[in-house]
Amino acid sequence: MEEEIIEVKDLTKDYGEGKGIFDISFSVKKGETFGFVGTNGSGKTTTIRHIMGFLKSRSGIVKVLGMDAWNDSCEIKKFVEYIPGEIAFPDLRDGITFLKNQAELLGLKNMDKADYLIKRLQLDPSANLKRMSKGMKQKTAIVAALMADKDILILDEPSTGLDPLMRETFLNLILEEKKAGRTILMSSQMFDELELTCDRVALIFNGRIVDIADINSLKNSDVKYYKIEFTNNLDFEKFKKLKYDITRIQEKYNQVTIKILDKDINKLFKDLKKFEVKFISEVKHNLEKYFKEVLSKYKEGKNV
Repeated sequence: MEEEIIEVKDLTKDYGEGKGIFDISFSVKKGETFGFVGTNGSGKTTTIRHIMGFLKSRSGIVKVLGMDAWNDSCEIKKFVEYIPGEIAFPDLRDGITFLKNQAELLGLKNMDKADYLIKRLQLDPSANLKRMSKGMKQKTAIVAALMADKDILILDEPSTGLDPLMRETFLNLILEEKKAGRTILMSSQMFDELELTCDRVALIFNGRIVDIADINSLKNSDVKYYKIEFTNNLDFEKFKKLKYDITRIQEKYNQVTIKILDKDINKLFKDLKKFEVKFISEVKHNLEKYFKEVLSKYKEGKNV
């Protein structure tokens, strides 16, 4: 059985008026990259702050390396590096001074990893900390977090403020950390970056985990989606009456999108021989589409 590095069970922090987090449960295994996705205010940061030992839960269990996140917070931080959602630097002259101070606190013997990260992120650490742009501050925080090579990385929307090229560089760095065996918990509002880097991703909505998706299973699912356009409205209407799971209809273009199992593909093409088809194409089902479907069903069930 794989070792659970982070364990969250029935975590609740109720701020009143339906705000907070409620019965949050998940675990992150050794070497796993676990994603957390949701809109602002959904509960991502509150959950992460409990894991970091910054908040004490009303009820529930939060453990890191088998230690209590609140009571053993200082000991846990020896093994964890963290990028907060809001960067607030100390009153120091420049980025170089900050990174050197961090290195001293961490007991780093050299700055080789820091220099590597600075080069990859094209960071100018000589800039004044207080005058740095949001992107520069984010890069500095990334260097400070990754340079220590600690076993656990907890990252709260770490790509915020990075331009598209730097975001790609950052994601490649995360993949390198993952390959090196780090255990990573990363929150984001961007489905694509979680799908690229994570093994599993939790969807949080209104303080509750709605679903946890296994990325490998999602990519290799036997469920497929096809968009079909018919040359005339008559065939379009006839096809709609067949017993296929239609997920989208575009009347204007005589188009339907259907959800179908691999084993039923031959039957579909046999049926389509009876119609005049303008084109058929597979619609790749990604994490964003999957979670939109899950959330839609969840809202219907909860009458949200």
